[in-house]
Amino acid sequence: MADMKALQDIALSMLDLVAVREGGTVADALAISLRTARHAESLGFKRYWLAEHHNMAGIASSATAVLVGHIAGGTQRIRVGSGGIMLPNHAPLVVAEAFGTLAELYPNRIDLGLGRAPGTDPTTMRALRRDRVETEADFPRDVAELQQLLAPAQPGQRLIAMPGAGTNVPIWLLGSSLFSAQLAAERGLPYAFASHFAPRLLLQAIDLYRRQFRPSATLAQPYVVIGVPLIAAPTDEEAEFLASSTYQRVLGILTGDRRRLQPPVENFAAQLRPQERAAIGDFLAAAVIGGPDTVRTGLTRLAQATDADEFMLVSDIFDPALRLRSLDIAAAARAAGSASATT
Repeated sequence: MADMKALQDIALSMLDLVAVREGGTVADALAISLRTARHAESLGFKRYWLAEHHNMAGIASSATAVLVGHIAGGTQRIRVGSGGIMLPNHAPLVVAEAFGTLAELYPNRIDLGLGRAPGTDPTTMRALRRDRVETEADFPRDVAELQQLLAPAQPGQRLIAMPGAGTNVPIWLLGSSLFSAQLAAERGLPYAFASHFAPRLLLQAIDLYRRQFRPSATLAQPYVVIGVPLIAAPTDEEAEFLASSTYQRVLGILTGDRRRLQPPVENFAAQLRPQERAAIGDFLAAAVIGGPDTVRTGLTRLAQATDADEFMLVSDIFDPALRLRSLDIAAAARAAGSASATT
């Protein structure tokens, strides 16, 4: 593209699963999350999102709307939202009321990202929604209902979200396939692709979204966010060592052996079977892992490949202080990209 964005033109944001670390507590994880959000805000990050997951060892972000309020209340400017609320788990009215309340508490700072996966196992999904059976048609209908509930109430409208009506909380569609890309394009909504764990269809999905995008009252042109796993350190070697915590987490996801976030292990990847390394590599194909130069090169390459408007960083580092340092390095890499672009 002739008008391809440079790295400095791409906003940085963060997605947090609120990892519970080995040897730590849920309370520790929640405190780390708020500290990280404040640090991201100090670096000029645009938004801080929290992901809904249920019944998963080591992830404490199940009550997503509660956490959004906690993070928004502990920060000043950064946008806070869901990345995302898994709509099959909730009645649209309940979501509209929760996020409408958040929007009244924190005006112009709340985002509502929506996913169509349950974000959990079938047993937990039944516990969340009892006997309701989802069909493919439900998600578009539920999104439309949410849009209506968050818009100004119309004369004669019988179902009104209170709070919620008239807040116009920005709705984002999230996905790792072409379904949500197409729906976001049809509705003229911003789109976030889950390349932090499912990067295979990244380029295809954002191309479909941009080609089919129809301007709406809320968005005049396509807006693309992509998930980017980030492990940054002063050297490539240290970054690779720190990334072993992420490798352990991914291997646990792939093998069904979910645990709390584990401390890093020396030469972890070298101890794996080739097929395990390959599976982790596929999962983390969009990852940027390395020292400052490697990070700047990796982010620049992603910018050129996707022309994304925003990078949503996911940084699973065991030591919370080194996670903050990782964000520092990413922000510096973006600024260095700006400096190099002007020389």
